[in-house]
Amino acid sequence: MFKTKRELIFVILAGIFITNAVVAELIGGKLIQIGPFVMSIGILPWPIVFITTDLINEYFGEKGVRKLSFITACLIAYAFIVLLFAIAIPSAKEISPVNDNQFQAVFGQSMWIIVGSIIAFLVSQLIDVTVFWYFKSKTGDKKIWLRTTGSTVISQLFDSFIVLGIAFWLPGKMNFETFITSALTGYTFKLIIAIALTPLIYLGHDIIKKHISDD
Repeated sequence: MFKTKRELIFVILAGIFITNAVVAELIGGKLIQIGPFVMSIGILPWPIVFITTDLINEYFGEKGVRKLSFITACLIAYAFIVLLFAIAIPSAKEISPVNDNQFQAVFGQSMWIIVGSIIAFLVSQLIDVTVFWYFKSKTGDKKIWLRTTGSTVISQLFDSFIVLGIAFWLPGKMNFETFITSALTGYTFKLIIAIALTPLIYLGHDIIKKHISDD
């Protein structure tokens, strides 16, 4: 364990990936408004997920991303189970700075949101890794931007619509027009961020390549 720099880098990337994915799901129930547009605050940590997904794809292969995605989905489910127990246990009256209603309001996401989050995460990750390796098989080690941005463009289209559709539209918390607008808005913002972070992908590649070259 940790005998090589390659193993250490994988653990670091996996830790960053899992942390941001879990945080994104936990905060995803909050909707924000930017001008006339409504979207989930859960988009904030996703750029980091994009970067780590692409770096793990590049240096640890398709199987590495698939296994990590399933492990992360299980950890997201585990986090929600822990929250359900935490909600069920009453707070100390007049002692706890956060009362039951406040805790419930923040962390008491409905089953629809939980199911939607996990399904959207798994579907988007599996699509991402498939598209990534399709482009890599065509371009080899060239055009990193194409496989990283291309996989994000397609996978996040599914993610944006699945999570909002299951979590808000199906249970009637959001009408169809708002659902479409919110999904497209979130998707657009993710694409803008993904494109803007392209230089960081190249930076990450250079750093990892220098470290594992010693191995």
